[in-house]
Amino acid sequence: MKAAVFREVNQPMEIEEVELADPGPREVVVRTKAAGVCHSDLHFYNGTYPGQTPVVLGHESAGVVEEVGRDVTYVKPGDHVITCLSVFCGHCEHCLTGHMSLCGSSETRRGHDDIPRLSQAGGVVHQFASLSSFAERMLVHEHAVAKIRDDMPMDRAALIGCGVTTGVGAVIHTAAVEPGSTVAVIGCGGVGLSCINGAALAGAAKVIAVDQVASKLELARKFGATDTVDASESDPVDSVRRLTDGGVHYAFEAIGLKITAEQAFRMLRRGGTATVIGMIPPGEMVTLHGPDFLQEKTIQGSMMGSNRFRLDMPRFVDFYLQGKLHLDDMISSRIGLEDINDAMAQLETGEVARNVIVFD
Repeated sequence: MKAAVFREVNQPMEIEEVELADPGPREVVVRTKAAGVCHSDLHFYNGTYPGQTPVVLGHESAGVVEEVGRDVTYVKPGDHVITCLSVFCGHCEHCLTGHMSLCGSSETRRGHDDIPRLSQAGGVVHQFASLSSFAERMLVHEHAVAKIRDDMPMDRAALIGCGVTTGVGAVIHTAAVEPGSTVAVIGCGGVGLSCINGAALAGAAKVIAVDQVASKLELARKFGATDTVDASESDPVDSVRRLTDGGVHYAFEAIGLKITAEQAFRMLRRGGTATVIGMIPPGEMVTLHGPDFLQEKTIQGSMMGSNRFRLDMPRFVDFYLQGKLHLDDMISSRIGLEDINDAMAQLETGEVARNVIVFD
């Protein structure tokens, strides 16, 4: 099969032939139909986060089941699925207490002595996030897919695989935004727009979008933003506090920077909660003003929207088909696998929400 192979930081990926192993007892082969190009991929491509190479990146995807292992009962060939990097074992402490997105069990991955899922000329090609969706096919554990209805367009379904689940989930699961509350979202990429959409679904009275790109702020209004703040023209913290008479109940950081995480905390009113969704680089330390904790302000992280993806993803599909999730507007362009390097470059500029690779 063809796959985009990443070998060296900031060096173009080549489309190469990669071998896919036969599925194990609890594994599934998925023919990739669409894959979003996400900032999380960029973090490894540009070296912000270290990783093993060679590797096939990609983790936001949807496709059709082609083959299943002998013990798989959840899906069958022909089923439409969305993949999720929150692969869960189902019986560890995190899974049993309802925190499946925190499962770190190794049993859903192949061991060092096993035949690798991906290989090339007998050598290992590493799998990214237990998925590797910048390829024509994926070989994954059965607990990495959610079955969805067949009438869902695959390019929009792929967005649910990461950005939508992360953004909407952070609102409804991690932060549990209450109806009538005030919300600020810093960063209007795919995750930030999903946060905004999720806040509108949750019934927030005021949803403030913060970004430095005018076109993204305009797009944010389509997703439910009631107000916008151009952080290139004014101090975002002061602007948000003015718009809300002292600060928001909930702030979300959807970029992954020290400064924006600190801004999210400073935007809060008394008793408010800041949720950091973005991947802040290793070694970065977030600095907070100690006395603010006497006002019962909270800062917390969110991993993939604290999802229960086999429940959440089919519901998000229904929300889209009912017109409640605005996925059409999130797609900046549909591209081929051979355009992956251009898509990475566009992520660096911050001008796009999502490019989606569409496979034949």
